[in-house]
Amino acid sequence: MAKREIGTCELCGREEVETTIHHLTPKEMGGTFLLKAKLCIACHKQVHAVYTNEELAARLSTIEGLKQDKKLKSYVKWIRKQPASKLVKTRKSNERKRKGRYL
Repeated sequence: MAKREIGTCELCGREEVETTIHHLTPKEMGGTFLLKAKLCIACHKQVHAVYTNEELAARLSTIEGLKQDKKLKSYVKWIRKQPASKLVKTRKSNERKRKGRYL
């Protein structure tokens, strides 16, 4: 299980939230010893629900890249306004579901 601690999410900026370590380049894509970020659980789940590890490694391996991404931008704007205690449901994007079916 991933180590969790209370802190500030580097993606949404919410403070006093439970955070986990996100490998900016997924471990399976060679990111074991590369840069990591502390993300709240909601943001971490959203990132992985929207993108495959291949997509993350290819073009979204920085916090700034994630913040500026069009698919995450509106989510980050919304989650920023949510209290740290709010439980957020995460669903895979329809686009990612379609990709998964044909692999």
